[in-house]
Amino acid sequence: MQLLIDTDTQKLTVTDGAASRTLPLYSIEAFALLSRQWLKVGWDQKYPHQFSWFGRPVIQIPEDLIRLQEVIYAVQPDVIIEAGVAHGGSLIFYASLCKAMERGRVIGIDIEIRPHNRRAIESHALFALITLLEADSAAPSTVEQVRSLLKPNEKVLIILDSNHSRDHVLAELEAYNQFVTSGSYLIVADGITYDLYDVPRGSPQWQWDNPINAVKTFLESHSEFVAETPRKPFTESALTTDISYFPSGWLRRK
Repeated sequence: MQLLIDTDTQKLTVTDGAASRTLPLYSIEAFALLSRQWLKVGWDQKYPHQFSWFGRPVIQIPEDLIRLQEVIYAVQPDVIIEAGVAHGGSLIFYASLCKAMERGRVIGIDIEIRPHNRRAIESHALFALITLLEADSAAPSTVEQVRSLLKPNEKVLIILDSNHSRDHVLAELEAYNQFVTSGSYLIVADGITYDLYDVPRGSPQWQWDNPINAVKTFLESHSEFVAETPRKPFTESALTTDISYFPSGWLRRK
C-alpha cells in the first residue's frame, strides 16, 4: 500500500495494488490510515522505549497508559495482576494509581526478573503495594500461587504483557480468566504484532502467531467475556480509531 500526502491540496491518496482513492487529508479515515502507519514506524524505532513513570522505564505508548488509567479508575480494582514485569515501570504506574485512589495493590509476574530491575522495584517508594513473582506465568503452580494471594470478594483486573506468542497468550487467557470479576477486564497487550510482520524488526510469522489470534480462539469458548473497547469517559471528537498497541485486547467479563 502507498500513502501519498499532499499538504498543498490537503489530500491523502491511497494506492493498494491497482486500486487508488483520494481522501481529504483532514478526515477521520485519513487519520486512521496515517495512525496505523505511525504506530508501525514508531514501534520499529522503539518509540515506547523513551518514557518512564516515577523513575522506571514503562515501555508503553502514552495513549495506552491514559486509557489504562481510565479503565482502572472506572473499575476500582482491589488487585491488578500483570504478567510481564520488564523494568517494572508499568507496575509502578498501577501502584501509583492505587495509591492515588487509596485502593488496590499490584501483583507482577515474570519468568525472569533481572537483578538490577528487582533492586530498583524493591527500593521504590511504591513497592509496599507490589508483590513480585518470578515464575512462568502460565504454569499451574504460578496460577495457584496467585490464587493464594487473592482474598474473597476482591475485584480483580488483569493485564497480559509477557510472551506475545499466540500459544503463550492463549495459555495465560485460559489460566487467569477465572480471577477476573464481573464488570472488570482481562487486557491483552501488544496485539499490534499482527501488523508488524513487514517492518524491519518484525517477523513474518507474526501474521498468525500473535495475541489477537489467541483472543479469537479464547472467545470461541468463553461467552462470559466480550471484546469491547472501553467507553471513553470524555470525548469531544468524532474519531473512532484508537491509537493503541492493544487492538482487540480489551476483554470485559459480563
